[in-house]
Amino acid sequence: MSLTLPERLDAVRTRIALAERKAGRPPQSVHLIAVSKTQPSSAVAEAVAAGQRHFGENYLQEALAKQSELANIPDLVWHFIGPIQSNKTAPIAAYFDWVHSVDRLKIAQRLSEQRPEALAPLNICLQVNVSEEASKSGVSLAELPDLAAAVAQLPRLRLRGLMAIPAPSDDPASQRAPFRILRQALENLSLAGLDTLSMGMSDDLEAAVQEGATFVRIGTAVFGRRSG
Repeated sequence: MSLTLPERLDAVRTRIALAERKAGRPPQSVHLIAVSKTQPSSAVAEAVAAGQRHFGENYLQEALAKQSELANIPDLVWHFIGPIQSNKTAPIAAYFDWVHSVDRLKIAQRLSEQRPEALAPLNICLQVNVSEEASKSGVSLAELPDLAAAVAQLPRLRLRGLMAIPAPSDDPASQRAPFRILRQALENLSLAGLDTLSMGMSDDLEAAVQEGATFVRIGTAVFGRRSG
């Protein structure tokens, strides 16, 4: 018999807690982002009822519709985790709390300029191409320090840390290697206020927690297989 959404959510929380313990980390030092892309608002509402507050979205128009439908639910935290086109930065700046996928200064500048003054600064993670795949988004490790220094100066943004989507692997040691690279890259940035490593998904969250993840982005293990 298939699990219900609350049961899947509880199972993921258990995985995170066990991984924290195994890594010798404090309980609740890793936060779960439920990746709700392609999921209906009803599924998000069901997750909210089970105690989930952080949600990740890849597709802007879908996310904005969902946010509108769920506007009566307080204290939701919305994370934009997908590729960012220049013509989409204004609504992202206005309607999200976090953006995890910044890899160009131009995009960061637009987000800063378009973040409404009435809102707190937008939390930013820089996406790093740790696997150096030509097909993957992300700033290179060589270019990261200059980009981070520039983004840290933008007035309506708060640079929090780094994000990565490594090449998939079934081997735990191979899973940990790129996460270790990201952690070391964060440690090497001599900037104040960096406290976030956004890394780890349904199949490799344990490896990410071992290497210091503070956010894991989980879709399939929470919502089941997506329709798109």
